[in-house]
Amino acid sequence: MSEIITAVYSNGMLRPQNPLPLTDGQIVRLQVLSLEASKDTEQIIQSLVAAGLITPPLHRSDVESVSEEAWHELTQRLEA
Repeated sequence: MSEIITAVYSNGMLRPQNPLPLTDGQIVRLQVLSLEASKDTEQIIQSLVAAGLITPPLHRSDVESVSEEAWHELTQRLEA
């Protein structure tokens, strides 16, 4: 399963806003993005798609995560 969820950080714990289809004790991998960063990412992707520079994947689960270093490099290139 690969899913993007929204959670609230409170008292040292992340609390999903909706139930997750996980079993008790199941280990998962998390990538934490602030909501602001997520909105910026969506705007960048929409701009690149509109310009015909990229084609979005059919499913978000088809996308591999990008390292923070690669993300910063891409951001600098787009701002230039």
